[in-house]
Amino acid sequence: MRGPGIAYARTRRSAPRARSAAYTLVEILLVVALVAVLAAIALPAYQSYRERIRIASAVMDIKVLDATIQSFRMNTDRLPDELDEVGWAGRLDPWGNPYRYTNLGAVNGNGKARKNKNLVPINTDFDLWSDGPDGRSVGPLTASQSRDDIVRANDGRFIGPAKDYDP
Repeated sequence: MRGPGIAYARTRRSAPRARSAAYTLVEILLVVALVAVLAAIALPAYQSYRERIRIASAVMDIKVLDATIQSFRMNTDRLPDELDEVGWAGRLDPWGNPYRYTNLGAVNGNGKARKNKNLVPINTDFDLWSDGPDGRSVGPLTASQSRDDIVRANDGRFIGPAKDYDP
């Protein structure tokens, strides 16, 4: 004869165990490590992409500004003294710095002109540039502060990073 205790024990033994749906610590650590490795690979590539976009944007802005200054010259027979004369006052480059402009006809000598590796002015009419990511610049393009500048050179025939300019 079976008692109620035996039937209960048999039922308990024959019932399947419910598997836990929780993740183990090892599985969680593997996922975290995988995400960290992917982020370490993707982040530098994304930052490089963003910097190339900023450079392209600055080059395009300088091309547009160059055309605007040339149009101003054709209409007035002179170059503007400052960028506000052509409606670009306060306009910032992609790094948050103002675009820089020097009318070379309005300055005495070559002291304020941007210069190449031979210390020869890179333009004869006006200099136009962005100080680039570091926000610093000096006259010669070979100086470390100027290598990342986006410059107009050869009277507009070259517009791009100073490090890529070779006269």
